[in-house]
Amino acid sequence: MRPSLVLLSARPLDPATGEFLPGTALAAADGHITALGDDREIRALAGASTEVVDLKGAVVVPGLVDGHIHPVSGAELTDGLDLSGCTDVEQVRDALARAVRDLAPGAWLRGWGLDPNVFAGRPVDTAPFDTVLDGVPALLLLFDAHSMLASRRALHLAGVDGPRAFDQATAEVVCGPDGHPTGLLLEDAACDLVERVAPQPTRRERRDRLAAALRAMAATGLTGGHVMDANGDSLALYADLDEAGELPVRLRVAPWCQPGTGPDGVRALIEQQGTGGRLWRTDGVKIFMDGTIDNGTAWLEHPDRDGESRHPFWPDPDAYTQVVATLHRAGVPTATHAIGDAAVRHALDAVAKAQADDWRPVRHRIEHIETVPDDTVRRFAELGVVASMQPTHCCDFTRADHTDNWSRRLGEERAARAWRCRDLQDSGAVVVLGSDWPIAPYPPLGVMAGARHRRPSRDLTRPPHAPQQALTALEALQGMTVNAAYAAGEEGEAGRIALGHRADLTVLAADPLATPATELADVPVLLTVLDGVPTYRDRSL
Repeated sequence: MRPSLVLLSARPLDPATGEFLPGTALAAADGHITALGDDREIRALAGASTEVVDLKGAVVVPGLVDGHIHPVSGAELTDGLDLSGCTDVEQVRDALARAVRDLAPGAWLRGWGLDPNVFAGRPVDTAPFDTVLDGVPALLLLFDAHSMLASRRALHLAGVDGPRAFDQATAEVVCGPDGHPTGLLLEDAACDLVERVAPQPTRRERRDRLAAALRAMAATGLTGGHVMDANGDSLALYADLDEAGELPVRLRVAPWCQPGTGPDGVRALIEQQGTGGRLWRTDGVKIFMDGTIDNGTAWLEHPDRDGESRHPFWPDPDAYTQVVATLHRAGVPTATHAIGDAAVRHALDAVAKAQADDWRPVRHRIEHIETVPDDTVRRFAELGVVASMQPTHCCDFTRADHTDNWSRRLGEERAARAWRCRDLQDSGAVVVLGSDWPIAPYPPLGVMAGARHRRPSRDLTRPPHAPQQALTALEALQGMTVNAAYAAGEEGEAGRIALGHRADLTVLAADPLATPATELADVPVLLTVLDGVPTYRDRSL
């Protein structure tokens, strides 16, 4: 079979060893790497229909994979006013005022990326914005996407005038001493009260936004993503793009299992496994064990300094443990959102119990792992649980001096245990890196850079947060290649440049292992190849 793609004058890099492979060219056919060698012998394989690209000495790495991403919800949530650059209440108020001036009468205002640090320790509520949002229905999503601010008008339209009870134990309509909502809504169940009355985009609009977001991801070098939700018609949108040949990123999707899911629901999740299309499939189940530290809904072994983060997301944690056991017996890997130390410990306990009852090689994983003690770190490798980390959260939402909201809530001891990537790596755990987009930007070079420098991406001159937890350049690259493949059970076909492996490739203008961490995010991506087909090509090639 003649190759469909030939890459010449390349420098193929093996992330397993950190060494360049012998040879300067490779060929791909039927979505897989079929030949490696020198330019002359590989060029000779090309036929009339083969696409031949001269890489001019560029570095080729296995396609970069984001270990934790939300494409559909991200495409929707980032369609609005970007508040992520605001650093204080005044900047937020000014941005809202400008947006309101351009708003049609009666239209809803949506904002996203709001950092709770702008409130500088004051209550996170709509009070500072009530004047500018007077009569305007507005929803302002906080950066963690686990909470939002709803304006007075939005709450009125939704009929939300007091506290509510939810199946999600940490969901809350936050109310003041007078019993009236402050505007802060915690977790999906509370946010949905207002979301459901806001105008919704059409299916075509949602499809187009998703397609644009995925194309933009491919342009940053991403060839794959571990998708941590399948809400709404997400799967139908992926199928639509896949069938139309418009899916530029390979997706592994884990649908949610929420509190209250009974045996029939769990059985349906098991039966759903393996379904999908050419470039996407359902594989695994996402479960929440807690919320976030910034909004006080994490599950900590001791309350935070505001007296919050005391409870798990599941009202009955044993029900979560039983779900993990059922999925484990069926060979279904779980991905548990666990941020606080108590949540991580319980998730590990659940895996340990499942393994004790039925030992089989199921690759469970825990997402986020923001603060944990030493004895918890050691258990990841012992149990074979993958540690899925998002280092840019540490970089951009906390501060080295612990004056940020996350650190202040935790106090010095727990804040010093921030995102222990190095300790987990040294313990023998498999560390996978991701962005959690739309929580943080998805460009993978930025994610790898953050794992190395741990500095705020907007100001790399500022000191790093817990620099002793930084990964090496090679470890960061492995976190988005070989380790991501292992976590998905795909190490025999992905994550390396080898004969028979997928032709998912990322071509960079410089060696990511030799580039300083503070410069890595700016290295140009020259070519992205998915399944042997270029999805992005720089004009210089």
